[in-house]
Amino acid sequence: MHLVDQIKKAASEALLSVYQVSVPANSILVNATKPEFEGNYTVVLFAFVKELKLSPDALGESLGNHLIANCPHLFTAHNTIKGFLNLTIADAFWFECINNANNNAVGSNGKTVMVEYSSPNTNKPLHLGHLRNNFLGWSIAAILEATGNKVVKTCIVNDRGIHICKSMIAWQLFANGATPISTGKKGDHFVGDYYVKFNDAYKAEVANLVAGGMATELAEKEAPIMKATQKMLLDWEAGAPSVLELWRNMNGWVYEGFDVTYKSIGSDFDKTYYESETYLLGKDLVEYGLTKNVFYKKEDGSVWIDLTTDGLDEKLVQRKDGTSVYMTQDIGLAQTKQKEFNADQSIYVVGDEQNYHFKVLKLICQKLGLPAADGIYHLSYGMVELPTGKMKSREGTVVDADDLVAAMIDIAKQKTEELGKVKDFTATELETLYHTIGLGALKFFLLRVDPKKKMIFNPEESIDFHGFTGPFIQYTHARIKSILRKANTEDAAVISAPSTPLLPLEKEVTIQLEQFTSMLEEAAAAFDPSKVAIFIFNLAKTFNVLYAEHSITNAETDEKKILRLQLATLTAQTLKTGMAVLGIPVPEKM
Repeated sequence: MHLVDQIKKAASEALLSVYQVSVPANSILVNATKPEFEGNYTVVLFAFVKELKLSPDALGESLGNHLIANCPHLFTAHNTIKGFLNLTIADAFWFECINNANNNAVGSNGKTVMVEYSSPNTNKPLHLGHLRNNFLGWSIAAILEATGNKVVKTCIVNDRGIHICKSMIAWQLFANGATPISTGKKGDHFVGDYYVKFNDAYKAEVANLVAGGMATELAEKEAPIMKATQKMLLDWEAGAPSVLELWRNMNGWVYEGFDVTYKSIGSDFDKTYYESETYLLGKDLVEYGLTKNVFYKKEDGSVWIDLTTDGLDEKLVQRKDGTSVYMTQDIGLAQTKQKEFNADQSIYVVGDEQNYHFKVLKLICQKLGLPAADGIYHLSYGMVELPTGKMKSREGTVVDADDLVAAMIDIAKQKTEELGKVKDFTATELETLYHTIGLGALKFFLLRVDPKKKMIFNPEESIDFHGFTGPFIQYTHARIKSILRKANTEDAAVISAPSTPLLPLEKEVTIQLEQFTSMLEEAAAAFDPSKVAIFIFNLAKTFNVLYAEHSITNAETDEKKILRLQLATLTAQTLKTGMAVLGIPVPEKM
C-alpha cells in the first residue's frame, strides 16, 4: 500500500476511534506538505470540522496525538495550521521503503487496453506531428502495461482514397518509371515527393483555367489532373488490375520506408489494420441501426443520425449511393477490434482537430449498444509547430521524421564532443551513444508537455545537458552508475536499524522514490506521460543536489556511505524505469 493510502487509512481509523465517525479512507484528502511548513504529508481537515463541531486546531491536535500514539512506526510529529494537519513520517518507515524498494512489482489487474496510434497516410513520410503521436501512443501503452494492464498496440494505415490516388497520378505523369531503387531514395520520401508534385501541377492547372475566364471554384473541379485522380479512385474501387498493381507497388515502397523509421524511433504495433480492408465495415451496423431507429433515411436514400438532443448535430453515416463515410468505417472497425481483443478500453491517440469526430463515434456506438462503446477514449493532443510556424504536407514544408532524427543525432554528437568526455569510447559505442542522446532528447521534449497543449519544438533547447531535458536525466543516470562502479558495488547493503536520522536531502530523495509507483498510476489514469517526465526530472535534480552537498564514497560514517549508495542505486533504477516507459534508454556511461 502506498504511503498516502496508509495515511488515509490511519486517519479514517482515527476518526472512527476518537469521534465514532465513519469516513471512507478514499474520501480523505492527503497532500504533500508545503515546503514552508514542517512535515511530509498533510491531512486536510475542513470536511470534518462542521460535522464534529470542533475548531480545526482542536481537531488537528487530537487526531495528530492519536496517530502518533497508535502508529509510531509511521508518524513521529504533527502540527496543525489553519485546518491542515501536517504529519512527519518516521525515519524507520523511510528505511523500510529503501530496503523494500525492489519488492514492489505490480501484478496484473485483469484489464485489457487497446492503444491505437500513428495512423499514417501512404502518400507521404512520417513527420514531426507523427512523432508526437507515436511517442505518446507508445509511452501510454508502456505506462499502462507497467501499472498492470494487458496492452494491445494497434495502428490503422490510411492506404486508400483520393489522397493516395494523387501520388499515383503524379507518378504516372512525372516519374518516367523511376523507383526508390533507381533513385536511391527511401520509399516513403520517394512517394511523398509525388504528392507534392501533384499539388504543384494542380495549382498550375487551376491558375491556367482561371486565367482563361473560368471561376475558381469550377476550375478546381475541372482541372484535368484532379479529374484523372477521381477517375483513378473509381477504377481502384472497381478493381482495375493496372490501378491495383500500381497501388500495391507504391504502398509497398512506403511501407518499406515506414519500417525503417519505426525501427529508428522505437515504435511498434501488435496489430496493423488497413483502411483498404476496413472501409466497407459498418454497413451491417447501418442496417441494424435503421431497424432500431438509431438512424433514419432521408428521401434521397442517405442515412443519418440526429444527435441534436445530445448537443451535437445531424451526422451522415451512409451516402445516398450506399457507400460508407469515415464514421461508418470507424464504427465497424471499433466493433471488429472489440470482437478480436475484447478490450475493456480502446484509446485513440489522434490530434485535437478530430475532437468532434470522436465524440460522435462514441455516442453512436453507445446508441447502437456496442460492447466497445463505453471504453472508447480519445486521447486528444495538441499540434506541434516549429518556431517558423505550422507545417503543410501538400506544400512540402513539413519536417520529415527521418531528417529530424538525423539532425538530433548530429546535435547530440556536437554537444557531446564539446564536453570532451568520450575519448575512451569506440566508434560503435559513440554511434550508439549519439543516437541514444539525440532520440532521447527528441522524445523527452515532445513528451514532457501535457498532451492536450500545443507546443513549439526547438531542437537546440531539447538537447541541453543542464535543463529540463532527456540528456540531463541520461547524464544523471550515467553519473550515478559511474559512482557505483568506483565504489565497487551495484547493490549497497541493507540498513535495518539506523543510528542517525536521515538528513533533509536524504529524506527528500527517499520521499520521491516512494512516490514513484503512485505517480505512475496517476500518469496511467490521466493518459499523460508528462507526469513521468516531470517526476524523473525532479528526482534527478534532487539527487544531484544531494550528491553536490554530501559525499557518497567519502561519507561521514560507513552507515551514511551504505545509505547513500543504496539511494544512488535506487535513484538510477527509478530513472531507468521512468525513462523506459517514455521509450528512452539511459546509457551506463557518457
